Amino acid sequence: MWFTFAIGAAFFFGLRGVLYQWTSQRPIDRNLMFIGVYISSTILALVLNLFANQTWSSGVWLGILMGVFSFLANTFLYKGYTVGRASVIAFFSGLTPVLVVLLAALLWAETLASMQLIGFCIIILSLIVIRYKRDLQGGKYQGWQFGFLAIIFYSFTDLSSKQALLNGASILPLLTMMFSTSTILFSGAFLIQIRQIPSSFPGGIDKLRKLENHWTISNTLLLGAGVGLVNVLAMILKLIAFDNGITGVVSAIIALSVVVVLLYARFYLKESMSRTEIYGVVLALIGVIVIKWM
Repeated sequence: MWFTFAIGAAFFFGLRGVLYQWTSQRPIDRNLMFIGVYISSTILALVLNLFANQTWSSGVWLGILMGVFSFLANTFLYKGYTVGRASVIAFFSGLTPVLVVLLAALLWAETLASMQLIGFCIIILSLIVIRYKRDLQGGKYQGWQFGFLAIIFYSFTDLSSKQALLNGASILPLLTMMFSTSTILFSGAFLIQIRQIPSSFPGGIDKLRKLENHWTISNTLLLGAGVGLVNVLAMILKLIAFDNGITGVVSAIIALSVVVVLLYARFYLKESMSRTEIYGVVLALIGVIVIKWM
């Protein structure tokens, strides 16, 4: 059953990636959008728990760590996209499952069966093939350090999630703590950002923002709230998969969310897929089949 939840999480994380890609093409304040994402996620998690009535055990405090790690991972990822080539940053961020499986083996002595190990390696190879662009071949690694930091903190997010579940934390209270922590951190980043805007600018901050883009604060928060609904579904499915499956394998399957983004680019944005990317998608499907049915 964990396999089904992991595939579902990969789909919704892929859908979230599509929404992130769409917003990246608009002049939207990223910190403000993330505030909307995590505020709506916090509210939805609380509302769902009114019906589920899950207990707030001591393990939910690890949700604070999850929120901090998620904030840092997203911050470094976007910083990397700002100063470096997208393919380089995507390449590094796609290697998160490798670090997760190594640390899970050290922390909880999790081991992979032989066929699971083969499937895991095939999936990682598929991610490398899909994201291996000419930019990497040309040795243009600017921004790699931010991609590497994103790997570390995305891995820490996954590992702290698993540890919280091992400590008996309930999923919805845990997510509430995570989302609320990220909300506070992104709000702080946004406040620091607007304090750096010259106060002498005619018309103040609001007018400056309207001149920079046509997205008002309310519209940006509303957009973030919509993305937050997808984010909650993805995280719930991810934690259920972590609760029942092997950490490294689940992380690898969820990393296949890149395939959803790739299909979106092909069929909606009408971007052509290179032969290398097609080979990568086929490898990814083979890896999933090996893990599930071999």
